[in-house]
Amino acid sequence: MDTLCRPNLDLSNPCTISSIYSKNYQKHTFSLCYKYRFSCSKFGGNHSKCKGLVVAQSLPKTKVSSQVGSDDESGESNRKLVKRIANGLIGLAAAVSLCLDSPAMAESMTIAFPASRTHEVNAVQRTLVETWGLIRETFVDPTFNHQDWDYKFQQTMVEMLPLRTADAAYSKIKGMLSTLGDPFTRIISPKEYQSFRIGSDGNVQGVGLFVNSEPKTGHLVVLSCVEGSPAARAGIHVGDELMEINGERLNGISGEAAAQKLRGHVGTSVTVKVHNGKKLAIDSSFREVRLPREYIRLSPISSTIIPHRTPDGHVSKTGYVKLLAFSQTAAADMKHAINELENQGVESYILDLRNNPGGLVKAGLDVAQIWLDGDETLVNTIDREGNMLPINMTNGHALTRDPLVVLVNEGSASASEILAGALHDNGRAKLIGNRTFGKGKIQSVTELQDGSALFITVAKYLSPALHAIDQVGITPDVQCTTDMLNSPKESGLMRKKSPNSSSLEGDSCILVAEHELDIQESKGSAS
Repeated sequence: MDTLCRPNLDLSNPCTISSIYSKNYQKHTFSLCYKYRFSCSKFGGNHSKCKGLVVAQSLPKTKVSSQVGSDDESGESNRKLVKRIANGLIGLAAAVSLCLDSPAMAESMTIAFPASRTHEVNAVQRTLVETWGLIRETFVDPTFNHQDWDYKFQQTMVEMLPLRTADAAYSKIKGMLSTLGDPFTRIISPKEYQSFRIGSDGNVQGVGLFVNSEPKTGHLVVLSCVEGSPAARAGIHVGDELMEINGERLNGISGEAAAQKLRGHVGTSVTVKVHNGKKLAIDSSFREVRLPREYIRLSPISSTIIPHRTPDGHVSKTGYVKLLAFSQTAAADMKHAINELENQGVESYILDLRNNPGGLVKAGLDVAQIWLDGDETLVNTIDREGNMLPINMTNGHALTRDPLVVLVNEGSASASEILAGALHDNGRAKLIGNRTFGKGKIQSVTELQDGSALFITVAKYLSPALHAIDQVGITPDVQCTTDMLNSPKESGLMRKKSPNSSSLEGDSCILVAEHELDIQESKGSAS
């Protein structure tokens, strides 16, 4: 998922965004300024006790007063109450104040709402107001999926009144967001947001184990182990199935939930039960392992050199760079990897973006500039008014101009597609693999007052050549499948493996990529 982090937030490790995004969206950015005071509310013509939190919300170019009472309502009474809310007929009870950064946005709208008698639900009501306001100002679809967004907010607020738990109240916010018809606009809990920030920052306290749920079986399978981590030292391998964590069966648990259980403070430990994915016929394929938790440095980059013999018999070095995610360190790590490969005499490159789900937009743009020169367009964004804004480099200087191919597949999404499109449409690289995922939307992420985070789709994007990405994906120049290894027509791609060959040498897409690099080199020699 591509995200932009709001620049006005006081986070310990705030995400950075490109200046062009900052300029484009600054006018929509606002922070929360809570003002507490009490007021006597009036309900049904009778004066009630003074209670509730009164607020005035600052929003642009509107002035409306919607006021409701604080008594609990349900069923038909709720529906009538919502109607009366819309008409502004009911006495004042409670609300929250939002302050815009820009002095130009000075006009205000007062929204009052019924204060829940349950403290934790009342806290979620304030989160609802934040959510509603941010969506109202920045969501990419100004029609809000062809619905009255203000009325939807009022309806959701009333539905919260009878609730007694924060979880139930949060479900109402999630239900309200679901009506926007955009699965990428969502709210996550404070705990989930911490996990997101950990992934973006590139540091974690845990065991160095990455798992994911298989779509068909629901089993939790090991995707990778961080080199040198407790999990790697214990002999856990890619493909192993995670069965239990601290004696708890993992049936139906998501990969993120399992990751939360594996993480913890340095010095503690966790016991996992794994099933050997290779099903070796040696004793039992089930085993329990006690893993200490340590500081894990998560680098999104791995690289190596692939020796390659060209058709004319020349032995060359191909630099292979795999980018796992677009974290804050992605561009810096990419520069370091390329500089090291250049120092070792690499003559061509394979950039592997397969199964890279995306991440921070700015990281994707920064990585693109490592490979490109000049003032090329990296991506085109389309805002909620339909205005298209190209994002261009400024006096770019590529670290290398060696031939480049990029590997993509159906797991390449978001920032991966931005990067692949930038390199392809500017003539820098050929794309090898399979059609990409097709997510052409960009999200902002804002930390709310309670520590939760709101992800909002704020823009759509097109490739530099104005190709649509969303729900379409990018079609590579050359497709590759395992069948190509055995095809007589592609016998030129076959090569003899050495006894110590790595798994890369048996990767059909790597072989196709090397073949494409040979073609590029021969064209370069001919010219």
